[in-house]
Amino acid sequence: MKNKVKEEPLKEGDGAPAQGKENKMGVMPMNRLLLGMATPMMISMLVQAFYNIVDSFFVARIKDGAGEAGTSALSALGMAFPFQMLMMAFASGMCVGVNAVLSKALGEKDRVTAEKAANNGVFLTICNYILFLLVGIFLSRTLIASQKGTGLTLEYGTQYLTIVCCGSIGIYCQFIFERLLQSTGKTIYTMFTQMTGAIINIILDPILIFGLLGFPELKVAGAALATIIGQIAAGILAFILNRRFNEDVHVNMKGFRPDWHIIRRVYVVGLPSIIMQAIGSVMTYSMNRILGGLNEAAVAVFTVYFKLQSLFFMPVFGLNNGLVPILAYNYGARKRGRMMKVIRLSMLYAFCLLFVGFALFRLIPEQLLRLFDTGDASLITYGVPALKVISWHYLLAWFCIIGGTVFQALGNGLYSLIVSVARQLGVLVPVAYILSKIGGLELIWWCFPIAELMSLAVSAFFLARIYKKTIAPIPE
Repeated sequence: MKNKVKEEPLKEGDGAPAQGKENKMGVMPMNRLLLGMATPMMISMLVQAFYNIVDSFFVARIKDGAGEAGTSALSALGMAFPFQMLMMAFASGMCVGVNAVLSKALGEKDRVTAEKAANNGVFLTICNYILFLLVGIFLSRTLIASQKGTGLTLEYGTQYLTIVCCGSIGIYCQFIFERLLQSTGKTIYTMFTQMTGAIINIILDPILIFGLLGFPELKVAGAALATIIGQIAAGILAFILNRRFNEDVHVNMKGFRPDWHIIRRVYVVGLPSIIMQAIGSVMTYSMNRILGGLNEAAVAVFTVYFKLQSLFFMPVFGLNNGLVPILAYNYGARKRGRMMKVIRLSMLYAFCLLFVGFALFRLIPEQLLRLFDTGDASLITYGVPALKVISWHYLLAWFCIIGGTVFQALGNGLYSLIVSVARQLGVLVPVAYILSKIGGLELIWWCFPIAELMSLAVSAFFLARIYKKTIAPIPE
């Protein structure tokens, strides 16, 4: 028997708007609501994608050896990328946990626990930095070599990874202090910090890479330095903004001692997020190893693909960030019609965004690749057929991405984890290895559409299951 819940208007101060009016997420026309909440995040994600492309745009123009064209610099960035992803996974997951503990404490008016969460978050930031500092000092060369990096690729990759790991204090400080601002509702300031870091990086890239304005020509090391300088500047700005404008949380490390109960709570929440993002790092590392064994230029093609696909996938992830609170709110409000409408609208917009990517990859792959013109014909030779094959997975990925977001918004994050592990480690990497042995570079890129097809099937199964058990029982 279903219990009927008597609906009472929330009182002002209990999280309801003044005068008992319902939150806009429960009443505003859905299309306007979704676009209003998602568009700023989509733009922010697009800026980050553009920043990554500009970085590689300049690196691609570094000449190998005695002024000769080549793909060594791009390949080096690609081989360092899995460990940058891992660094981000540790930072992001830890901050998700800190946010959850801190926000809950603030909602309970427990300032002591909130400030403990913030202080322990800073402590964990330092611990994570020390971990990657040691990786940068002692393991950089080994990690690049393990992906079949040789010659200039090995040298460039070692330089880049050493610098970004040893300077990772910037990205860790940026993450923790931005999340402290976000957890107290001061999200506008995080836009300033992110834009500051990106602009500084873009300005410094050509100066440090090519030795402009009297600076020495540092090549790949210059790209790494531009990256960490931008991150450190953003981290400092985020710290200053917290000190000046964040009245809800004060970080004070004087006399600090780790609170292991708080730390455990942080990682109970944050560990799944770390695992989800680390899966992508393992997949990229594995693909680099497989591709590096075939042809080093193929690693450069894979690197360029990752940069290009972010132009289309990052806005979809921004759309997801707008979808989650709307869907979760209307689930709590028991409004099935609005839930289904926002899911359908999100899928429509995600399809449109990724269809643009599909069309561009199919129609103008050579022009896209020439954005990263190394002067080496191998990038075009191997890259054009690669992009055309990979493009097919865009026609499936929109459903899988929105499906995963629905799982998380409705409290079924385990489904997202299963789909992600199955796609990237259970199918994509093994299929890539098998195809590399059967047909080399001509076949290997089909691992992406094949893995996405499996992801589509599993996502559809879980989505149907959630609809039957969670959404359908909600009365109209």
